[in-house]
Amino acid sequence: MKITSLEEIYLFSLPIKESEIIDFFLGASLKDEILKIMPVQKQTRAGQWTRFKAFVAIGDYNGHVGLGVKCSKDVATAIPGAIIILARLSIVPLQRGYWGNKIGKPHTVPCKVTGRCGSVLVHLIPAPRGTGIVSAPVPK
Repeated sequence: MKITSLEEIYLFSLPIKESEIIDFFLGASLKDEILKIMPVQKQTRAGQWTRFKAFVAIGDYNGHVGLGVKCSKDVATAIPGAIIILARLSIVPLQRGYWGNKIGKPHTVPCKVTGRCGSVLVHLIPAPRGTGIVSAPVPK
């Protein structure tokens, strides 16, 4: 059996272990955005040890999105590591729906969704076409 699309990988719950698989199926349609670069420090006997953590979102504007987080000694290696390796390997499909009438293509989340990680709570609510993300700068 030969896999011909990314949806077949998700249908059979196959793990994606190489970023080249994503490049083959999505290729040039992938766009990435650096969400945040922040310094993190570890206290040692010799002093503070500073590293940089990069958060990168990647997607194709057609129902696939991924998030990569990489920590490294310098920013120049943290960003490519987050984009090339981690964000591409964590790409998942999104189910999209309508707001109001079922006219045109699906453009928003299908229903109200709540996600929680640690103390952070995120609510996703369906909205009209063109609304975008309505939130504070950090959650965006």
